[in-house]
Formats: sequence, structure tokens, C-alpha cells
Amino acid sequence: MLNIHQKYCKETFYNGLVEKFEAVFPENFNFAYDVLDEIAKQDPNRRAMLWCNEEGEEHSFTFEDMMRYSNQAANLFASYGVKKGDCVALILKRHYQFWSALLGLHKLGAVGIPGPVLLTKKDFVYRFNYADIKAVICTADGDVADSVDAAIPEAPEVTNKFIVNGQREGWVSFDDEIKSQPTTLERVEIDVRDPMLIYFTSGTSGMQKMVYHDYSYPIAHIPTAKYWHNVVPDGLHLTISDSGWMKSMWGKLYGQWFMEAGIFVYDYEKFIPSVMLSLFEKYKITTFCAPPTMFRFFIQEDLKKYDLSSLKHTCIAGEALNPEVFNQFRDATGLKLMEGFGQTETTLTVFNQVGTDPKPGSMGKPSPAYDTYIADEDGNPAPAGAVGEIVIRTDKAVPCGLFTCYHKDEERTKEAWHDGVYHTGDNAWMDEDGYIWYVGRTDDVIKSSGYRIGPFEIESVLMEHPSVLECAVTGAPDPLRGTVVKATVVLTKSYSPSEELKKELQDYVKKQTAPYKYPRIVEFVEQLPKTFNGKIRRVQLREESQAQQQ
Repeated sequence: MLNIHQKYCKETFYNGLVEKFEAVFPENFNFAYDVLDEIAKQDPNRRAMLWCNEEGEEHSFTFEDMMRYSNQAANLFASYGVKKGDCVALILKRHYQFWSALLGLHKLGAVGIPGPVLLTKKDFVYRFNYADIKAVICTADGDVADSVDAAIPEAPEVTNKFIVNGQREGWVSFDDEIKSQPTTLERVEIDVRDPMLIYFTSGTSGMQKMVYHDYSYPIAHIPTAKYWHNVVPDGLHLTISDSGWMKSMWGKLYGQWFMEAGIFVYDYEKFIPSVMLSLFEKYKITTFCAPPTMFRFFIQEDLKKYDLSSLKHTCIAGEALNPEVFNQFRDATGLKLMEGFGQTETTLTVFNQVGTDPKPGSMGKPSPAYDTYIADEDGNPAPAGAVGEIVIRTDKAVPCGLFTCYHKDEERTKEAWHDGVYHTGDNAWMDEDGYIWYVGRTDDVIKSSGYRIGPFEIESVLMEHPSVLECAVTGAPDPLRGTVVKATVVLTKSYSPSEELKKELQDYVKKQTAPYKYPRIVEFVEQLPKTFNGKIRRVQLREESQAQQQ
């Protein structure tokens, strides 16, 4: 093992756990040259990625392969005029071309802007113009290229279109033309504070913001891979994520390769729990991270049918973890789900560190890379047990991994980051042991009859009931109380909607929590509205409840 990551950080330990993490880097640090290429030169045959798809196609890539392909991608983009500072959209799902394309842009000093394939013409027009995008590379699968072509007439800055996995008139075939490009590249010098990556926020409400990260950002994912995912150099890590979501940067690239570990990518159209579970045995996956939704489906399967013996460590993120999911998965597999929390604007901010014993339902403790605390309404540290906002101090130093700004939106940047503090907009409380417990977005807290009610607590209780597969708790307008608690529920296969079941769920919550918190309204649905990255759109549920009262 080369231990390249140690060159870029200082770590302080206490009782075997990392207590403080500080990034160290030169002013021209560039992950693609200084980490990817360095590993390729010193250990060229080390496995970087194992990729497969639903059709049975497989590709294994070494670090030397990735260095060569990213050089070719950079040369291809440059031959079409893409240069340092240019913004390029990548709509590539989980296709293996995403890695060479993004790393090629890093090597040019260009700005990568990944996005999901579900974007429409309207979405593309907004993104292309707002981000001043000069080029786009996307998949030929589905309707995404049609939507891009429809948007181009209203986005004059886009001058080049590259396509993968197919041919299309007026588009450059990335797969064909990359083959003839030189495999070497002269280093393009950048300043580490230059923009490297922009992700649009998931947009649970309002127009999406552009979250701008500079070239130091990858270093902040060393703790992600080392102390949360627990990856090992000869292991194989799987994070379930589309490349259009920032979570792919957490689990499919930077931290894992800093630790010289292999990443596993399964390129699929539809998530099928039984198929996903079979991959662990076939490919000997060692570490795994996924959103709670995936684990909810896993525990509906007969897990004893699958050989999960290669799996040594499991993590969960995306939304807060219900204790019932934790308990059922642990009972079936012996594996504890190590929860973590962060945002598009940050890296891993709160998590259960390797070597600690998680408390089911708690996100863990603050990351040693951030000065994080729970703030009361006056901005002071809240006492143990008191609900407040998760915030990050920046007055003494801005931590590596925290976003630079909302690009082209100074007002919203100042709303979130002012007086030496970044405000996450997420509410939680800290227990006497320092563990943090999620309550909900500040906008999601329900105020009913003088009470402040956190939706996650009620959701966690409902998830313990055998009939509930997924649920979302929101406030709904009420003429007497102003607002009442409403539960929108997706049932498991063996249950059907009924008035009797509604009453049973209401009584169940009353017995498990304070009676005033029970859902006075229970609605059964086939599925919950979600963002592109799988988060429940509670704002949509609230709007629908308001519309029903009009």
C-alpha cells in the first residue's frame, strides 16, 4: 500500500479513534494528476474499478487504465475547444465513461457539472444558461439526448455535444473519437481554489442552487472512505448512487481512490433487491453504502438466501435511519448500519466512526474534519437533549470540504453562511454522550396546537409496524388546530389500505410517543414523491394537503 492519502492530511488520534482531521495540500493540487496518476505510476496494475451492467457486460479498469483514458478524454475535449474554466455538463448515469470524462475535465482545469438523466428540456435550459455551460456529454439511452437537443436553441452558449453508448446526428461520438486521442497529457496548472465541481441541489423547494466546490474538495473525502466506509486497498466498495447525485462523489471516486481501493459499479435501470443482493456473492463486495430506502427493500427479502459473507462493513446515508431498519438488517446479517450525514454543500459532517458502537437511529458524532455543533435560536450551543440546528463554525478556519458558495447567488450564500457559521438547515439534538439525533429540515418541523413536532420521530415509530414499507410525516392544514400531523404511508406487500389499518397505526403511535404526536390523518399511497437523488419531497406532500383544503 502506497499510503498516498497520508501526504494530504494531518490526523490526531485519541483512544484509537481519529479526533482531528486537517487537510494539507499545495496550491496547485489536482486529484487527477496527484492521486490517480501517482497511483498509476507506482502501482499500475492495481484495480481501480469493476463495472458491470444488467446485460452481463463487464469491464475491469486498473489505475493505469484510468490515467490513460482520462488523458484521452482531456485531449478529446481540448480538441473541441474545451479549456480551463469552461463548464461541462455530464449526464451519464452509471456508465463507466463518466469517470474518464470527469477526470479528463479535472486535468484540463474545466468544471464538471453532473446531472441525472430524468432532467427535462426545461431543466436543461435552466441549467445550461444559469451555469454558462459550454459543452455537454450524455448517454444515448432513453430520452435525455432528445431533451438536450430541444434545449439547445434556448441555450446558445452550448457549442459541443458528446454522446456515449450510441450515435446521433450532430453529436460527437465520445466512444469512437477517444480511441484516436493521445494517451499522454501535459499538465495544466490550476489554483486549488479554482472551481472544479458544481452540483445542483436536489431542489425540495424553490429553484435549484449551484453548489461550487474547488480542487481541494476530494481531500475532504479521505475520512469518508477511511473512517466511515472502512474501505481497504484490496477490497471492493459499492455505493448505490447515480452519477447525477453528489453521493457518487462520496462513494464512487475520491475517498476510495485516495485509499487505493477498488470501486464496484452496477449500471442498472431499475433497482431490484434480489438482483442487487446476488451481486455481493458474485463479485465479493467488501464494503457497502446505500440510502435507507434500499435497506427497507432488502429486509423484505429472505436474506438467508444470499451469501453476504464477503461483506465486512455497511453504511447508510441520504435520509435519517429508522431504528427498525437497523435492527432487522443486523438481526438478519450480523452487520450494523453505520449512519452518516452530510449535504451537497459539505462532505461527511456527522457519522458513526469505524471502531465505535452505533446507537440505532443516531447519525453518530461530529466529524473530526468539521467544528460542528447544535445551535439554539440565538446561535449558542444547545444543551444536551434540546433541539436546534446543525451548524458548522468557520470563523477560525474554513474546513476543507465545505462549499465555496452558491455560484452566482450571493444572497442565498449569505443566508446560509454568515457571522462565521454555516447553517445546514437541518434540526437535530445531541445526547449526553455526544451522539446526534436527526429531527428534520427546519421547514419540516410541524407546529400544531402550540407543540413543535419533529417528523422523523413519528416516522421511526411507524416504520416499526409490519405494515409500513415507507412513510413521510408532514403537517396538514386544520381549521381548528391550524396544523395537524399527517402520515403518508406506503404499505408492504402483505397489507391493503383500510380504515381499520389507519386506526391501528394511529393507536400504535399513541402508545409509543406522546399522544399529541399521533397522525390525525393517515393516507395510503403507492409511492412517495422523491427528488432525483431519492429523498422524500415532503414539500410536495405539504402542498398537496394544502390544495385539498382549498
